[in-house]
Amino acid sequence: MRVSRLGCLNKMRNFKGFLSTALVFLIFELCLVRCDMTDGNTEHLKRENSLMKPYQGVGSNPSSQWDFWGSTLVTSSYVRLTPDERSKQGSIWNTVPCYLKDWEMHVHFKIHGSGKKNLHGDGIAVWYTKDKLHPGPVFGNQDQFLGLAIFVDSFRNDLHGMDRSFPYISAMVNNGSVNYDHGKDGRSSELGGCSAEIRNREHDTYLAIRYSKGRLTVMVDVEDKNEWKECIDIGGVRLPTGYFFGASAATGDLSDNHDIISMKLYQLMVEHTPEEENQDWTKIEPSVSLLKSPKDNIDDPTGNFRSTPLTGWKVFLLLLCALLGIVVCGVVGAVVFQKRQERNKRFY
Repeated sequence: MRVSRLGCLNKMRNFKGFLSTALVFLIFELCLVRCDMTDGNTEHLKRENSLMKPYQGVGSNPSSQWDFWGSTLVTSSYVRLTPDERSKQGSIWNTVPCYLKDWEMHVHFKIHGSGKKNLHGDGIAVWYTKDKLHPGPVFGNQDQFLGLAIFVDSFRNDLHGMDRSFPYISAMVNNGSVNYDHGKDGRSSELGGCSAEIRNREHDTYLAIRYSKGRLTVMVDVEDKNEWKECIDIGGVRLPTGYFFGASAATGDLSDNHDIISMKLYQLMVEHTPEEENQDWTKIEPSVSLLKSPKDNIDDPTGNFRSTPLTGWKVFLLLLCALLGIVVCGVVGAVVFQKRQERNKRFY
């Protein structure tokens, strides 16, 4: 009987060891899920597509890699797209096309001004489009564009859309046929979005845009916690290579300072199938494969985007619940097994 009991204890120790190993492995995997945004390794930084202090190579001469338009002012500390004045538009554009299939853009920006709550506008847009330096009504850039736009909208135009708070960040992919509806804050064409307190912050505010293997992910770091928070994550996005990165801003009857401190593009090392590698990515038409029309993708009152697939945080919660379930079942099973052994002992 002593041998049987010792064997039982050894089995329990082995089981506990297994659980500990599984827990360590799961935590490691979860760290990979949560830390999937690049840490800014300069090895993958594409300097020809990046805007950084002291902003060398910015101007209209032939050797410049960035050009600007409108009210844009380039200083040694920031690029101000618009001052805190009414009816201003400005933009800055990379003149070197991007031929990366998988990339991640980090935007360090600042929106600030003297206007009180709800008395400021209009916001910043970050672009990856076929055309550059085309002024227009969409945050200082042209409408019916070809490519991707990320809008940081600081003013609510749609007074009926009270289920979301502003400033609001949203994404739009356009093949040149869709108008951006300012009156509805772009709801009819947005792919997803989130609210973010980005105005008049005393600390730095960042936006990360990742495109990899047909998936668009937008993250924000606006809480001074040095960590990314997911805003948009959607698959089925098709973007070509050879387009241009840029940023623009506009003010109307209300105004703000809209500053870009840096735009850093990173190459993502991703394997593609031979068919994907042989495809002419410059001929791809910007598009999104959705189960429903973008105009149906409206935020619910809780702030959750209905059509968003499983994200890193949701995967984390699911795996954590699964692990807890395994641990509970293992502990209960071990207790039941030990009780049976003790009961059997009485019959010897």
